[in-house]
Amino acid sequence: MPRSTRRGCWRARGRCWSTGSTSRRWSTPSSTDPGRALRRAEDPDGLRAAWAALETAWAGAVARAEGMPPGTVDVSVAGEWSFAQTLRHLVMATDTWLRRAVLELDEPYHPIGQPNVEYALDGHDPAVFHETDPGWERVLQVRAERVAMVRDHLATVTTDDLQVPRRNPWAPAYPESTLSCLRTILEEEWEHLRFAQRDLDVIDART
Repeated sequence: MPRSTRRGCWRARGRCWSTGSTSRRWSTPSSTDPGRALRRAEDPDGLRAAWAALETAWAGAVARAEGMPPGTVDVSVAGEWSFAQTLRHLVMATDTWLRRAVLELDEPYHPIGQPNVEYALDGHDPAVFHETDPGWERVLQVRAERVAMVRDHLATVTTDDLQVPRRNPWAPAYPESTLSCLRTILEEEWEHLRFAQRDLDVIDART
């Protein structure tokens, strides 16, 4: 698989800091993208609405990718992650910010997760991500499980829960809240959806 140059993200002092050396950066969201404004939700109802909008948007992107020529989900554009690898990275993002930061699980990561290229360089052990070439159905299965985890967590989260302090998984010196962790998941989802849609446009134009 090609090495991805997509930027990872960790939150500190209310900002989203990226890692890596690519020219691609987190951008100001377009007001024309349905649901994107909800990523800054402040309360449980807003977060639930934001996640529902994301689920709808990603379902459309998956359906589009599956309707394109066979193998589209594994095509890399300009050395970037393929569609399938993007979904695997979002599995890792959920595991980092929900399972590790919020739920504080000892073993939060699923082996199909797609880490950033800087993960090992930053001193982390990539051996946990040992399922490096899962099939598309496997990717969809695990992705669906992680999407459901976020949905289930948001279904019961309270306003008080959102203020509970958490450890930033990448920068422990900077405290987070449950709310900021959940917002990071939303930002990761929207940014990578934008990249994935753009890459599908490129692939579509070639066929």
